[in-house]
Amino acid sequence: MEFVNVSKLTKSITTNQLFDNASFSIQDNDRIGIVGRNGTGKTTLLELIAGITPADSGTITWKNDLSVGLLQQTPSFDPNKSVLSILESSFSELNYIQDKMRELEFKMTRDQPAIQKIIQTYGEIQEEYIQKGGYEKEYKIDEVTTGLKIETIIDSTWQDLSGGERARVVFAKLLLEEPDLLLLDEPTNHLDFESLDWLSNFIHQYHGAVLVVSHDRYFLDKMADTIFEIDNQNIYIYPGNYTNYTKEREKRVLSEFQAFQNQQRKIDRMKEQIKQLRKWGNQKGNPKHFRKAKSIEKALAKIELQHKPQSENITDAQLNMSKEKIAKKLVSLENISKSYDKLLLSNINLIVKRNQRLAIIGSNGAGKSTLLKIILEEVMPDEGNVKKYEDMNIGYLPQFPFEGVDKSTVLDVFRSPFQISEQEARNKLAKFLFFGNEVHRTIASLSGGEKMRLKWAQLLNQNLDLLILDEPTNHLDIEAKETIEEILTDYSGSIIAVSHDRYFLDKICNYTCLLKNNTLLIYPGTYSDVISKV
Repeated sequence: MEFVNVSKLTKSITTNQLFDNASFSIQDNDRIGIVGRNGTGKTTLLELIAGITPADSGTITWKNDLSVGLLQQTPSFDPNKSVLSILESSFSELNYIQDKMRELEFKMTRDQPAIQKIIQTYGEIQEEYIQKGGYEKEYKIDEVTTGLKIETIIDSTWQDLSGGERARVVFAKLLLEEPDLLLLDEPTNHLDFESLDWLSNFIHQYHGAVLVVSHDRYFLDKMADTIFEIDNQNIYIYPGNYTNYTKEREKRVLSEFQAFQNQQRKIDRMKEQIKQLRKWGNQKGNPKHFRKAKSIEKALAKIELQHKPQSENITDAQLNMSKEKIAKKLVSLENISKSYDKLLLSNINLIVKRNQRLAIIGSNGAGKSTLLKIILEEVMPDEGNVKKYEDMNIGYLPQFPFEGVDKSTVLDVFRSPFQISEQEARNKLAKFLFFGNEVHRTIASLSGGEKMRLKWAQLLNQNLDLLILDEPTNHLDIEAKETIEEILTDYSGSIIAVSHDRYFLDKICNYTCLLKNNTLLIYPGTYSDVISKV
């Protein structure tokens, strides 16, 4: 059954054209992943499908009575409202029916002469309540709150929640509303691995269609049966999951590039013919040559130019070590313990060796970022010792780079670790897509993805022996992630990475450290190798 049909869609925001004559349809039970570089219009596409943003031209038609739910930025609720009451408001129709049932239950105790009629009406309403899943309400709330790990805050008020908790509550509310068409924009933010697995299973079993904008390739592989790629103001449709999309996209881009090259050769031949015919016409005074040249010119003007596939991505970057030879052991942690309001780390032991690439995984709040800061000696342990075996250069990418320098410019922040001229800095920044006057933008004006690109620009222009990375692919689009992965694959130094990007961990890391129950368990192998065994 067709839920939505989009025909010849055109949409611009200010001077930036996002879609030009794009067409597609959404069917019941579709599981669609939407990918594309940052700024190509993924979020705008969801808003168009939801009907909250108008198209410039073209048509969008919806099935009659189609309910659409869009996961947007966190809305505001009554600050004194509990999480449970917020979630229960998802069942507005059921709550209305339940109130009617309670009214009738009260009447049964008071209005004996009309008891038979009341019982009959009650039975009819109760049947409707059952049909609509009324008695499954508590089970559904329990399932979603457990899956998204908010069951422990169910009695907390909205004002007492953190930003991540609020985002998960809003997400849970949308899932409980069960719209026919579920539109999710980066739903994997704030979720740990267990919640991500739960969500992919939930989407598989969902009754309706689901569209997901995500940069999480592992998640897209699990949930999608179709990929929509936004590129060059068009929407390319690929059946299958993300892995299949990468193979088919490579074929498409190669085919487009070959078609572009063939057309360019044809155009060059036609231009050469025109030039030669005019030369002959001038030499021999024969008007036939000019007429023939004019005819070819008209044919040339009618040619619809092929699109040249382009990559707007980080280019020509590599990461080197500061020295050719380095000690076998770089860092060791001995009996490390750390508490804040609760115990985080207990008796942690770890040796980081030359060429090792360690993934540190664990649930949210397990202490992963704290462990990195202890290695960096930014946080002191309550017990134990940190030992560095070599005078080495360490590069650190924090989860939230450039805090406290909001008023500084891109250029100033980039140059801060280096002794280089402004022009040299501009040349290096251009490789990371900071062009022209963009280098004078303040840090406060940058998006999360732009800040992450700038931090990578700094790191990749230093010689580093050990990289410590805290969520290094946050806010990056898939193309940028893949470029970073290629650079790190060629890097011969050591890496310690905390990441929720399982695709990244599988590609980069050869050891997996599981932080669980305040201790660190170390396994050889990639994330996927290890997680299938433990």
